[in-house]
Amino acid sequence: MRRTKHSGFTLIELVIVIVILGILAAAALPRFSDLSTDARVAAINGLAGSLRSVSAIAKSTQLAKSYSTGQTVTLDGTAIAMSAGYPTAAAISAALTDFSGFTAANVSPATTPATDFTLGSLTNCRARYIEAAAANTAATVSALTTGC
Repeated sequence: MRRTKHSGFTLIELVIVIVILGILAAAALPRFSDLSTDARVAAINGLAGSLRSVSAIAKSTQLAKSYSTGQTVTLDGTAIAMSAGYPTAAAISAALTDFSGFTAANVSPATTPATDFTLGSLTNCRARYIEAAAANTAATVSALTTGC
């Protein structure tokens, strides 16, 4: 009987190596993937979407009830002041049900009233609602994410 010499790894050795590599990968992955910036950008874009939605809902309510463009609209028991058919910059924060984590501040860029919603203390990480300037224009919402 001749014996042949087998070379290579046994199945248990391969499984142990794979398990060790999996543990190392699980420990190292969070250090290489920082998702906090993506989360802040998503929060700003989410709030900007909410501002657009609440503005459209207020305008739709005003049109459905045949109110004049400056008449106050009531949403969920909250009176929302309107201007040119859209919520005013001062009233937009009252129209939102929740904007926790953000600070609302009224500003006046280029003489058109606006409200900035800043995420925490990051001044260049904000959503801005600019009220409609005239009856033929819509309110605008922009997101600034350069400082997130």
